[in-house]
Amino acid sequence: MRPLTLVPFLLLLLAGNSLAQDNKCTVKLADLPAAPELFGFHIGMATAQVEQRVPQVAFGPVNDFGLSQTSISPDFNPKIDKTSLRGVRTVSLDFLDGRLTSLWLGFDSSFKWQTVPDFVEGISAALHLPNAWQTWKVRGQQLTCADFQMTVSLVSEGPSFRIVDVSAVKTIATRRAELEAASEESDAGEANEVFADRHAMVYYLPSCAPPVETKEADKLRFKTKHEAEKAGYKPAKGCQ
Repeated sequence: MRPLTLVPFLLLLLAGNSLAQDNKCTVKLADLPAAPELFGFHIGMATAQVEQRVPQVAFGPVNDFGLSQTSISPDFNPKIDKTSLRGVRTVSLDFLDGRLTSLWLGFDSSFKWQTVPDFVEGISAALHLPNAWQTWKVRGQQLTCADFQMTVSLVSEGPSFRIVDVSAVKTIATRRAELEAASEESDAGEANEVFADRHAMVYYLPSCAPPVETKEADKLRFKTKHEAEKAGYKPAKGCQ
């Protein structure tokens, strides 16, 4: 095999970089049209808008991160107008601070796109998306754009489509980390807590517990030894 000369090699490299750039998705959530394939749902809609779309929806509780979830199953709720969700088996919705951040649509065998390639081609045309999909897991496809991610796969032999607000995922992760850090700090504070015996006028540390359990009514808690000593308490025997 003849070695590549410098010029042809650079041309191939530039061509590869150009192809990689063409395959990037820079579309934003705000750019997505209201395609009929989304059945009136869109990322960012408020819970009140979802309730207006499907009055029978019941929202789940909001957790410590501001996240709540719900699902809509037209086949199992006779009150839902199935004609407005034709071909849809299940709708799963995730909310952050009352705004839709994740939309999952599970379709049955009556939906017009039954294979992953057909669904990818159809949804790309409907939402004006570039051909930048990547293989996802075994039979799925995934598209990562400016501020959202889409996934198409097969679930129970039917197509499944999900769109997620990437910024919301990051916000949830940040809140979770902050809450865990605060919890650890609180646990550390409790572990290092100083408590004093009002009756004996002495204080104890976690490393030097009293020989006899102090009555709860006689306990007084301080954050540090300095606070306890400033209040007139002395270290108990063995706590010096």
